[in-house]
Amino acid sequence: MRKDNDNRAFHNKSGIITLLVFIVMVVTGINACGYFGIFGEVSWKEEVLLHDGTKIYVKRWQKRGGVHEPGISSPVGEQSIKFKLPGTQKTIKWRDEYSRDIGRSNFEMLALHILNSTPYIITKPRLCLSYNKWGRPNPPYVIFKFDGKDWKRIELAELPLEFKSINMIIDTEGEEKSLIGRSILPAQEIKYINSHLTQEEFKTIIRTPLERVGCPDLATNGKGRWVGIGFFKKPSYEECLAQCKMVFFYGQHCPCDRLFKTGSKLEK
Repeated sequence: MRKDNDNRAFHNKSGIITLLVFIVMVVTGINACGYFGIFGEVSWKEEVLLHDGTKIYVKRWQKRGGVHEPGISSPVGEQSIKFKLPGTQKTIKWRDEYSRDIGRSNFEMLALHILNSTPYIITKPRLCLSYNKWGRPNPPYVIFKFDGKDWKRIELAELPLEFKSINMIIDTEGEEKSLIGRSILPAQEIKYINSHLTQEEFKTIIRTPLERVGCPDLATNGKGRWVGIGFFKKPSYEECLAQCKMVFFYGQHCPCDRLFKTGSKLEK
């Protein structure tokens, strides 16, 4: 009996020691190599080259999750960037949260630029649902400006002409494995990684519309249902409104105002 108790105690201690070693290894890995969590989270740092030649360090984070096909990895469900405003101790954060209507995060990060202590973020809608959600911009950019308190969307015409370069990793889904274990990703390597993408809008910040964006025109009810805009193209505005009512596309989600360019609105 004594021997059985000793064996049991030995195995219990061995299990505790193994667990402690595992925890130490995980914590060491987090501190030394960035972070990759067991829930699909990953973080890393990028050296971002600004338009005036200066560099800042940006911490990026993303978490997988959302709608995806069987056998395919989950998309980026949430993401954020965090950085210190040059010349200050102020830390600024931008976050792209999970969006129920598209089943994932909204954007692909393209660039961060700063002028006169004002940060600007240039993104591209992530796939066609997001592109339609954000108004089908052409060139396909959604741009945010920090007003000192909050991030506000602005038009491309409001983006300073000094900003030309794409300076952040774009395809963070495809490059995720290579990002793990990196302390800081140099600006030159970011440029090299992005060079594999062939789309014109990924080479530089373009200011003129593209001839073809490649996304069908869709309307949404705001709850995850999307319908081709052709479904609402009727001979009259009234027939279009009736079509909206039939499929429960109310208020701003009914595309009739856009199609007929009237001031009328469909009331719920």
